[in-house]
Amino acid sequence: MAVSSAMATFAQNQKPKQVTYPVTTKGETVDVYFDTKLPDPYRWLEDDKSAETGAWVKAQNEVTYDYLAQIPFRDLLKARMEKLWNYEKIGAPFKEGDFTYYYKNNGLQNQSVLYRKDAKGTETVFLDPNTFSKDGTTSLGGLNFSKDGSKVAYSLSEGGSDWRKVIIMDAITQKIIEDTIVDVKFSGVSWKGNEGFYYSSYDKPKGSELSAKTDQHKLYFHKLGTAQKVDQIIFGADQKRRYVGGGVTEDDRFLVITAANSTYGNELYIKDLTKPNSPIVTIVDNFKSDNNIIENEGTKLFIETDWNAPNKRIVTVDVNNPKPENWKDFIAETENVLSPSTGGGYFFANYMKDAVSVVKQYDYSGKLVREIQLPGVGTAGGFGGKKKEKTLYYSFTNYITPGSTFSFEPATGISAVYQKPKVDFNSDLYESKQVFYTSKDGTKIPMIITHKKGLKLDGTNPTMLYGYGGFNVSLTPSFSIANAVWMENGGVYAVPNLRGGGEYGKKWHDAGTKMQKQNVFDDFIAAAEYLIAQKYTSPSYLAIRGGSNGGLLVGATMTQRPDLMRVALPAVGVMDMLRYHTFTAGAGWAYDYGTAQDSKEMFTYIKGYSPVHNIQKGIQYPATMVTTGDHDDRVVPAHSFKFAAELQEKQTGTNPTLIRIDINAGHGAGKSVAATIQENVDIQAFTLFNMGVVLLPELE
Repeated sequence: MAVSSAMATFAQNQKPKQVTYPVTTKGETVDVYFDTKLPDPYRWLEDDKSAETGAWVKAQNEVTYDYLAQIPFRDLLKARMEKLWNYEKIGAPFKEGDFTYYYKNNGLQNQSVLYRKDAKGTETVFLDPNTFSKDGTTSLGGLNFSKDGSKVAYSLSEGGSDWRKVIIMDAITQKIIEDTIVDVKFSGVSWKGNEGFYYSSYDKPKGSELSAKTDQHKLYFHKLGTAQKVDQIIFGADQKRRYVGGGVTEDDRFLVITAANSTYGNELYIKDLTKPNSPIVTIVDNFKSDNNIIENEGTKLFIETDWNAPNKRIVTVDVNNPKPENWKDFIAETENVLSPSTGGGYFFANYMKDAVSVVKQYDYSGKLVREIQLPGVGTAGGFGGKKKEKTLYYSFTNYITPGSTFSFEPATGISAVYQKPKVDFNSDLYESKQVFYTSKDGTKIPMIITHKKGLKLDGTNPTMLYGYGGFNVSLTPSFSIANAVWMENGGVYAVPNLRGGGEYGKKWHDAGTKMQKQNVFDDFIAAAEYLIAQKYTSPSYLAIRGGSNGGLLVGATMTQRPDLMRVALPAVGVMDMLRYHTFTAGAGWAYDYGTAQDSKEMFTYIKGYSPVHNIQKGIQYPATMVTTGDHDDRVVPAHSFKFAAELQEKQTGTNPTLIRIDINAGHGAGKSVAATIQENVDIQAFTLFNMGVVLLPELE
C-alpha cells in the first residue's frame, strides 16, 4: 500500500500520550562572564566518555522510540519512503589511467559502490564501502588517484567522525600497499606525481577525540614506502592555523597552500615543486578575503577571490610577482555570485541569480564562448575535469526534478542526457515558485515554495519551513526523496535564502554574522509570518527545521517565537553559544558568531539568542524533536543534550520534548541509507502526529 494524499484529523482518543522524561540531574557549575555569574547545570553532559552520559543517552532514546512507536502511520510512511528511494543512482564518470570510474547505488544500498570499466567496457567493482562495516556506519570519506592513475588513496570515516584513516592501494591490482595513515582530519589527499601525497591533520587531542579542542592544523607530505611517523611537515609547525590545506596543480608544477583561522578568510601560499628546496612564497598574507588558485598556465596563475569583489571574480598574476597589487581581472565581478570551475581547456563561471544557476563558458584568453542552456530553472553543478577531457559532465536538479546527469562537449556546446533517474514521482503534479517577502528591517528575502498543484490556501496545509543562514552557505534548489514524500502527502516545503548565507555574496553573508546574527532569525520569523499571512499554513500546521547552524536557527526561533509554530526540529545544532568555541574545531566559527570572551557587549548579545540560555519556565514551546549523533565531532552532541534537558525541565503544557540520538553516527556525512530513511520517517511522523494529521493507506 502507498500512503494516500488524503488527510484526516485525529479523534480525541488518538492524541499522543503524556511523556514521562528521564530525570536529568543538575550540577552546580557556575561560569563568570565579565560581571555576570551564569549557572551551567548540565555541564556534566559534555563528558561524552562518562558512564552517566551514556546512561542518559540510552534513557532518552528509550522514551523517544517508545513515543515514535505509537504513531499509527509510521510504518506506512517508511514503506512509501523506501519504495520511492529504491531507484538506481549513477554518478558522473571520471577517467584515471586506463580506466573509467563511477559511483552507483542499486537503490537501497547503505553506501554507493565505486565501479570501473576498462578499455573493453568490462565492468568490475573497485571499492564497495558496504563491506567496510556490518551496520553501514563506516563510509568512504574521499578518494584520490595518483597522476598516472596507478595508485589511489582513499579515506574512511567510522561512525560519521571527522577523523579519518587513509588507505593506500595499487589501483591496478587493487592490493593495499602500505600501512594505514591515521588521525587525518579536515583534509583531502593531493598527489605529487606518483611518489606520494599531501594531507592535513591535527595533533591527536588529549582527552576525548570527539570533543577536545583542535586548533593547530598542519600540512604533511607522505612519501610512498616510508612510515607515517617520518612524514614531513610542510606548513603549520611554526605558523599556528586552525585550517590548512594543500593541493598540487594539474601539471604537477606547484603546491598551493591555504591557511585560515576561521571559516572565512584565508592566507594563500605557493611552492614551486620543480625546484629542489624551493621556498614557500606568500601571495596573500591576511584573512580579509577568500582566495583560491583554481588553475595555472605555466607561471600564470588564475585566482578565485572576493578581495575587492564581494561577489567574487577571477584574476590572473605571474607566480614570480604574485602579490594582490599585481592582480588583473580575468573574469570581472558581476551582480551575481560566482562559483568557477575548469575542465576540457575552458573556464566555467557558475553564477547564482536569486539562488538559481546561470553558467557561462570562457576560454583561456578570457573570451566568452557561450552561455550554457540549462534544462530548466534550478541548480547546475559540475563542469569540472582535466584539461585534456573532450567530454565533461554536469548535474541539474530543483525541488521537483530528481537530479540528472548531462554530458557536455565544451568544444561544440552540445549537451545530452547521460543519466536520468527513474523515480516513482510525477513532477508534473507539483509546482515550485519563488517569492520575495519583507523581513523586520525592510530587507527583501527570496523564498522558494513547493507543493502540489491546486493547493488550497486555507491555512491548514502541513508546512515544513527549512533554513540555514550562515557561513556563506547557499541553499539552492535540489530534489530530495524525503521532501517528495512530504509533498506527496499534501505538505508544503518552503526554503528562504536568509542573510548569513552566500546567495548574494559577502555583504549578504556579513549581514548575518556577529552583532547582526539576529537578522537571520528575523528573516526566518518573517518567512513563517509570510506563509501564515498568505494562508499556505497557520501556526497549528507549521514546522521549522534546520541542521548544524540551521539547528541554532531553529533553537533561537522557537525560543523567541514559540507561538509561531506547532513543531520544531533542530538537528545537530549549535545550541550553547557561550561555549561552542571550546569544542573540536568550534573556535573556527568565530567569524560568523563572535565569542562570549570578545567583549562584554558581544557576550550580552550572544547570550540574548543562545538557545540553551533562553528557555524559560512557564512557556509552552512547540512539540520538539532534537536530533543528533553520539559521534558528532563537529557540533558535539552536548549542545543538543543540554538544550533537550533544559527544555524538558521548563516546558509548560503537554507538547512533547524529545531527543533522538543516533548511535555510531556523526554530523551527517556518510550516514547509511537505512539510517537516513529512518530518521526522515521519524521526523515526518512526529511532525504530522503533533499537527493532528494522520496518513491513511490508499484505497485500492
